[in-house]
Amino acid sequence: MGADIDLSEFDYALPRERIAQRPLDARDAARLLVLDRARDARTHSRVIDLPDWLAPGDLLVVNASRVVPARLRGRKASGGSAEALLLGAEPDAPGRYRALLRCRGRVRVGQKLRFADASASLDAEVVRIGDAGEFVLAFAPGASPYRLGEAPLPPYIRRTAPDPADADRYQTIFARAPGSVAAPTAGLHFSDTLMRRLAERGIESAEIVLHVGPGTFRPLRPEDLAAGRLHAEDFELPEATAAAVEAARARGARVVAVGTTSARVLETCAGAARRVRPGSGRTELLLRPGSEFRVVDALLTNFHLPRSSLLLLVAAFAGRQRVLEAYAEAVQRAYRFYSYGDAMLIL
Repeated sequence: MGADIDLSEFDYALPRERIAQRPLDARDAARLLVLDRARDARTHSRVIDLPDWLAPGDLLVVNASRVVPARLRGRKASGGSAEALLLGAEPDAPGRYRALLRCRGRVRVGQKLRFADASASLDAEVVRIGDAGEFVLAFAPGASPYRLGEAPLPPYIRRTAPDPADADRYQTIFARAPGSVAAPTAGLHFSDTLMRRLAERGIESAEIVLHVGPGTFRPLRPEDLAAGRLHAEDFELPEATAAAVEAARARGARVVAVGTTSARVLETCAGAARRVRPGSGRTELLLRPGSEFRVVDALLTNFHLPRSSLLLLVAAFAGRQRVLEAYAEAVQRAYRFYSYGDAMLIL
């Protein structure tokens, strides 16, 4: 199935000015494009009005992963600029971390780097060059490079210097379990006010955890489609969430995935009769046109990059042509795209 997909069919034109560079003042102030699959209709609304589009008893499933301050700025010993995205510590190797590097010039084993913020600095050395553009950096044992880190914004959000506001706004209000190197962006729209309004309407919520990995920054490759697998990401679906899904099913309510990350975990844990199994582990699930959704009834999601696995997931859920038509209308109506952008609710 995956080998038959032509990624060029998931392209769309997006003017650069449509890419949101900063969040709105209020989390819940974003626009909301509501796509009704049953009626094949599109309606323009606001995220703060999300309760009006859901029904009492519906269950929202949110991602409680917390973004770690994984972006380091510094310089090579030779003087050129260097930037690292920490991907996690190497097991059983104190002081060693996997990372993506962006440097001027060639990076070699033995390369010395110095990362710094306004108050401190930390030296590192490239000790291994791995696959898929990954490197292993050695820091002094016991030193935590994250103390110098900033929010790991995606490359299309441009910052010439760190913005302290990103430490809060590139984090959802649900964030509790550290481990992501990118935000589960659909969750960024939720505020305490919106959660209160949802609760007043009788809409429940439950949590999963999926730690977003570096694959979210990488283009989807034909070989990924041929293999039918994505980069592996750690997840957890608690027993309480499995019970909440079961209870929603019993009362005839919808399970609403907040973001593609929640959708992937729910479908990874899907069992017979549309039930979910609690558990934890790593998921490589790639949802693309032709995939079956056994748990998710509705999806709240941001607008995604062309040819990305996230766009394929949305197309699998709502249909490629329908989604691309909605995207074209969103561009025409000046919606804000990507991480700090507006949202779409697919019913």
